Amino acid sequence: MPITPDHSPVQLRLAVAQTTFRTDPADAPAFQEAGAEVRRLMRQARAAGADLIQFPEATLCFPDKRSLSRDRDQVTEADWTRFAWESSQSEVDQIRATARSLRLWTVLGAQQRNAADPSARPASSLLVIDPTGTIVARYDERLLSRSKQAYLYAAGTEGVVIDVQGVRIALASGLEVLFPQVFSDYESKGVDCVLFSTAGPGEPAEADSLASSARTHALQNGIWVGYAVPSDKAPYAAAGIIAPGGAWAARCPSEVTPAIAVTEIGTRPDSAGRTWRRDLLERL
Repeated sequence: MPITPDHSPVQLRLAVAQTTFRTDPADAPAFQEAGAEVRRLMRQARAAGADLIQFPEATLCFPDKRSLSRDRDQVTEADWTRFAWESSQSEVDQIRATARSLRLWTVLGAQQRNAADPSARPASSLLVIDPTGTIVARYDERLLSRSKQAYLYAAGTEGVVIDVQGVRIALASGLEVLFPQVFSDYESKGVDCVLFSTAGPGEPAEADSLASSARTHALQNGIWVGYAVPSDKAPYAAAGIIAPGGAWAARCPSEVTPAIAVTEIGTRPDSAGRTWRRDLLERL
């Protein structure tokens, strides 16, 4: 059964997805398969009554750093001309159209080029698509891993908070769950939920370290956490939704298969404990 605090009025039905892990940046048919999978899960989520669905980081393709390296014999600066940008954009456009037809909020992981300089490094982004199919917000990952920072992406600079049906939702991605300040800063802004989308660690068996960190942040900050990760990590730490007490409220199966987890989340009213904690953090 969904875990919902008695004092937290339900206002939003959230779906979190685990999707097939794809890494070839030049495989246009694979982008099409990924897009079709995303749209299928969106339809499943809407049929389950979801108002919003969250997908993992780089949902359509999480390119391996070696596949983009300008030097085939070692890892160097990425050559993003090898990335199937047209295929990626085509799928994003179709996903936006599906969001519009389903009237479904959608948070999608997708690389985004620098509009002012397409030759510059792209960002690893989360796109917030509203029920009209419009991209209303974009979160660019800020705290990059060593490989991402050295060879692949430009870092973002700002957090993102959106309001969906009265529920305040923040965004985080990559390995940012390992940085408590990301979550405590969002909590200080009064968010009710953080949607954390990741591709997981390099070794699938280490995936539970991220899931455990997400549970800790949910407990310490009194917030809901959406944990979206590819299905190859599912046997170790499947995607799901964590309640403010740190327990799993809903979870995908621990199988290497696309799936969704759905539950109802609500606003988290201020309490004496939360106010005390915020005041204490401000003094540090």
